[in-house]
Amino acid sequence: MMTKERTETTTLPKREFVVPAVTSSGQAIKVGQGHGLAVISGPCVIDSEELVMRTARTLVDICQRVGMPLIFKSSYEKDNRGSEKNWTGPMAEEGLKILAKVRKEFGVPVLTDVHRHEDINMVAEHVDVLQIPAYMCQQTSLVIACGKTGKPVNVKKGQFLAPEGMASAVSKIRSTGNQNVLLTERGASFGYNRLVADMRAIPLMQELGAPACFDATHIVRLYGISSADPAGGEPRFVPHLTLAGVAAGADALFLETHPNPMEAKCDAASQLNLTKHYESLLKMSIAVRKAIGTPEAVGLMQL
Repeated sequence: MMTKERTETTTLPKREFVVPAVTSSGQAIKVGQGHGLAVISGPCVIDSEELVMRTARTLVDICQRVGMPLIFKSSYEKDNRGSEKNWTGPMAEEGLKILAKVRKEFGVPVLTDVHRHEDINMVAEHVDVLQIPAYMCQQTSLVIACGKTGKPVNVKKGQFLAPEGMASAVSKIRSTGNQNVLLTERGASFGYNRLVADMRAIPLMQELGAPACFDATHIVRLYGISSADPAGGEPRFVPHLTLAGVAAGADALFLETHPNPMEAKCDAASQLNLTKHYESLLKMSIAVRKAIGTPEAVGLMQL
């Protein structure tokens, strides 16, 4: 009688995402196999220069205290809004100057979304990492053009895609000779207005040979309700989801944060409160990573 066999473990391939050091005395941020957790954080969109600089200073201080590498994130433009009246950001010319100021003053790499093919070269001159929004992860010309810059590229997984479907984005970027790709899980559509987190997405995307980042702050948005309405998100679940993502083997975290979330001009109902909860969540995340050892240990069930 033939013995039935089944797959019980997950073996992850070698994977690495590298963000070069901003200063000659600084260190590159390395994400993936053999490296600790890193975090991508900042306000969803640039509300103002003052807000961005204040937030960046706080984030740098916290991340230095807990020992977690920081990539600062904020969008100069937010094109996917529920109303034409909503704040869309300061746009490229002004917004990129603000991000460049963060980079220069604090010595940390910066990341921002790219929505338009014509913005890519200008954006690449000012930031360290290009990010492709979830809704645009299958836009071939945009993805390839970002890859051609040679910059590290973070691709948010479309909520309409299975994790395996991100193979197309990885392939498109690598076709340009750029191997520096990070994939970010930010939930999958569950009905019309809600996202859910499928933790299998983390090892499934890692199996594509790219590190996987986990974004809880977008998963908790309740679409169809304005983010200016407290009912438009469930931020109380951000820690539960984040820690589950770390336990599932995420290589990095994505946490949008704001010192006064309900005053934010975008995603007010879902951003993590910077002054009340941010540092505690990072410390808990580090503790969970220590408990599992490495992402590879999870799939092999070996400690």
